[in-house]
Amino acid sequence: MTIANRRLFTAGLTATMLLAAASAMAHHGWDWAEEKQSQIDGTIETISMAPPHPSLKVRTADGKTWQIDLGNPNQTARSGFTGDTAKAGDAITVLGNRNKDKAKLHMKAVRITLAGKNYDMYPERIQAH
Repeated sequence: MTIANRRLFTAGLTATMLLAAASAMAHHGWDWAEEKQSQIDGTIETISMAPPHPSLKVRTADGKTWQIDLGNPNQTARSGFTGDTAKAGDAITVLGNRNKDKAKLHMKAVRITLAGKNYDMYPERIQAH
């Protein structure tokens, strides 16, 4: 490989790594979500505690299924929510920031409420309603 080809390869590799890092940061940050918080009520379909962040699938009364991202595993555990806290079929209220793209039924939860108990994933982000 010539020096010019090595430089081109290194530049391409660096650009790819930077794009991947930016994509990951955008997904795990809040840029993709609306500033205003909203609430949905529904029934838990599935619970995943797998990294990079625990998540729920929640079916609302209109039959739509939402992807609900919880906090990172440590934040979710600190909130008191574990994989044993709830099960499919449980009623849930989710307060959070939904995706700016209204076609995506995707929300980042700041609080979930089950059986009258609040689990605050991001207590510092909860807006007064």
